[in-house]
Amino acid sequence: MQHNKSFERNFCSSVMFRSAPICQPSSVGTFVKQIHETRRPMVLTQRGRGVAVLVDVQEYERMQERLEFLEEIYKAEEQLANGEGISHKEAKSRVLGRLA
Repeated sequence: MQHNKSFERNFCSSVMFRSAPICQPSSVGTFVKQIHETRRPMVLTQRGRGVAVLVDVQEYERMQERLEFLEEIYKAEEQLANGEGISHKEAKSRVLGRLA
């Protein structure tokens, strides 16, 4: 339990939100609750500069899924640009061939 109090003390002494101190040791849980309830991220700043973002775990997972999907689209576009794609007719033929 002492480790957690030490973490909160160090965390709160070095983190700023909108250029004002945001923390007292008991407030870390309040921020987590707020983020979970609102599903909105909280930007943490230090000396007026953004240093981290706190985000709900479910929202983080959704963002990761979206990112992976966008990376696949980007990869497909690169392949098409490099002439590695196939025509719609060929793709349809291959899919239908696997189903038969």
